[in-house]
Amino acid sequence: MNIKKDKIKELITQIEAIIVAIKGEEADAEAVLEQIHPDYQKSARNLIHYNAFRKFDLRVIQKQLQNLGLTRLAKAEGHLMSSLVKTRFILYSLIGEKPSKDSKAGLSIKNGNRLLTSHTKALLGPCSEGRRVRIMVTLPTQAAHDYQMVHNMVLNGMNCARINCAHDNPQTWEKIIQNVKTAAKALNRKVKVTMDLAGPKIRTGNITPGPKVRKFCPKRNESGVVVFPALLVLVPELNDTSEPNALPVGSDWLQQLELGDKLVLTDTRNKRRKFKVVEIGEQQVLLHGTKTSYIRTGMVLKCVNRTIADGVVGELPEIEKSILLRTNDMLTITKGGTLGKPAKFDEEGKLVEPASISCQLPEVFDKIKKGDTILFDDGKIEGRTESILKDRIDVRIVRANENGSKLKAEKGMNFPNTMLGISGLTEKDKIDLEFIVQHADVVNFSFVNSKKDVGELLAELEKLNAIDKLSIILKIETRFAFDNLFEILLSAMKVKYVGVMIARGDLAVETGWDAIGKVQEEILTLCGAGHVPVVWATQVLESFAKKGLPSRAEITDATASLKAECVMLNKGPYINDVLILLNKILSHMEQFHEKNQKMLPKMEKL
Repeated sequence: MNIKKDKIKELITQIEAIIVAIKGEEADAEAVLEQIHPDYQKSARNLIHYNAFRKFDLRVIQKQLQNLGLTRLAKAEGHLMSSLVKTRFILYSLIGEKPSKDSKAGLSIKNGNRLLTSHTKALLGPCSEGRRVRIMVTLPTQAAHDYQMVHNMVLNGMNCARINCAHDNPQTWEKIIQNVKTAAKALNRKVKVTMDLAGPKIRTGNITPGPKVRKFCPKRNESGVVVFPALLVLVPELNDTSEPNALPVGSDWLQQLELGDKLVLTDTRNKRRKFKVVEIGEQQVLLHGTKTSYIRTGMVLKCVNRTIADGVVGELPEIEKSILLRTNDMLTITKGGTLGKPAKFDEEGKLVEPASISCQLPEVFDKIKKGDTILFDDGKIEGRTESILKDRIDVRIVRANENGSKLKAEKGMNFPNTMLGISGLTEKDKIDLEFIVQHADVVNFSFVNSKKDVGELLAELEKLNAIDKLSIILKIETRFAFDNLFEILLSAMKVKYVGVMIARGDLAVETGWDAIGKVQEEILTLCGAGHVPVVWATQVLESFAKKGLPSRAEITDATASLKAECVMLNKGPYINDVLILLNKILSHMEQFHEKNQKMLPKMEKL
């Protein structure tokens, strides 16, 4: 019995040492706490407690507490001091003693939960009936012109409408917001409008374009027999030619064509190709061909069954080129407006000149060092810098697909172990912020890396007289944002309404796929300690939204969003189907989970 009593006393000593350390850090942070908004005072204090608590390796203590049938403190982040003091009291009771000094218990479990609930409602609006977790939906350009689509989104459970300022323009944004407000009023719902600042996205520059040529192919079976002819759609020159089958021609010539007309053309390979007019529409004419054709701008179409003027193929878009990169290839990164180009080889296959592509953010060249990692296109290609010159960076590709990976223009570039020191606010962001203050409820702050970035945003909001009027959601999308999250949260708590978005796609690229599970859990717990609402974002039910069919992994991932206060969906043609399914999943599963707490309703058969 004495051995057990000694172990409990040792455990009490360890917990008291933790409490002393926490109080010390709280005393050191009094100057910081004085700047915190009154609504976040208790939360900020608890966050400081939790940050101090996590400086200890707690695994042995947790096992000892578990063996005694007590709390492991694993889910105590929202009410830490209360849990520590109560645990210490119980340990003293087990040995028939009382604590020599009483400590203030701090926030109770109930009050900690109330603070998170209150902050969530203020930031994201009221929850929908039957579910705690809100749903945020990224609205496409179509939402400016398709009111019924927006109406259905609100009807099917959208609580927050998200607009990304990296796309469209203020006129389009205003139309989208008006449709959201009209739908919310018609359905007697409250829908918050959130708007993302684009931030300083780092992307690859343009690549030397290919020729202005389009390829038209018939469909053949396994034996090479044509089962469906090649389809060409002749349209007036000023019309949209983004459709891959479109071929622009003069509108006057187009109007002369008749059903059954036979046209001929000599393609880029000097092959004579025949086509037949099979359908006449108001603004287009459909042709069928039985052989593969390569057609470029300026080629002549002749009608051979009757006499009319020749038609001329109008301006076609240049073929988008890509750079093929294999493991161990060299790639040269250049500044600004230089066009990228594939590698050059001589007749014997020896490398003459490595592939090159530009970086749209020249500041990178001042910060990057030899040996730093560069990731391209959401981490699909990985390189290591081998030499840094004034106007170029030589990169060795260390990871690509077995048969090579294609790198295109406008693809993301990540520098996970390079502190670029780039501000979270660009000049465009500052202009967009003026619109956001006037029309939105929440600003989603992209590319925040430090408390300095938060200070810059608050200074801009002060200029616009929008402090405590516009809510803030901090997008955590870099490893530096994760490393600095404690200071970032305390800086943001100077205002009344604040939340965090876990941008899991960018984070996975930045921190590594092996670390993303740990990273998102740590963000959840740190935000839980500060009673800061969390948005679970990036690629939730993505394939369902785009293709109409979810994967099993996506359903599991959607369920995991119950740990947060809100889940974000990206746009897609099946978005309303996604909303209906997600609403059901969240409503059904919330009886089993509340935040990170597992709940146990009566077990029932399906």
